[in-house]
Amino acid sequence: MVMANGGGEGAEGAPRRGRPRSVETSNAILESAYVLMASTGLAATTIDAVARHSSVSKMTIYKWWPSREALLIDAFLQHAAQMLPLPPESSGSPAARARRHATAYAEALQGEFGKVQLAVISECISKTGSAELFYARYLQFRRDALVEMIAAGQHDGSILAEGPAEDLYDAIYGGLFYRYVFGIAPITPGYARNLVDLVLRPKG
Repeated sequence: MVMANGGGEGAEGAPRRGRPRSVETSNAILESAYVLMASTGLAATTIDAVARHSSVSKMTIYKWWPSREALLIDAFLQHAAQMLPLPPESSGSPAARARRHATAYAEALQGEFGKVQLAVISECISKTGSAELFYARYLQFRRDALVEMIAAGQHDGSILAEGPAEDLYDAIYGGLFYRYVFGIAPITPGYARNLVDLVLRPKG
């Protein structure tokens, strides 16, 4: 499940020995991998296909990513970080920022982003057991930031919901993801906003 741009959340692979990466080349590889996942599906997004699309050699790709799955996960994480930036403090109250971000996530789920996310989780994470990698590289930073935002709202009284901020966060985003995965009902922006208000109980 993906939630919340801030420092420290790059989707780069683990540092490896050898020649340092070219940022431009690395971004070209990641962008090509995501475009292929979204347009042709994960099965067709092979290292050969990414190499052709990005005009980068397979040797370079394998030098920077230990496996195809690692590359696909990183490609999705980079796109997610760009598409769903964390709401800055200057953009309103904690509850208002939570509404804005949850709404953006709900909207993203309705397009190619949602399909790619499900594919990455089911075909990459489940096969490789790399859920911890997914969490450490992407979700942990975002989850911690949004939990801190909710806690700040509880502290200043603008969020009336009691209980651990972590549980409130999980109730919002877990609820959105559960509803999306099982197709229980359409996830609209209005539903996301109402869910945030139901869980956080913003003052006023």
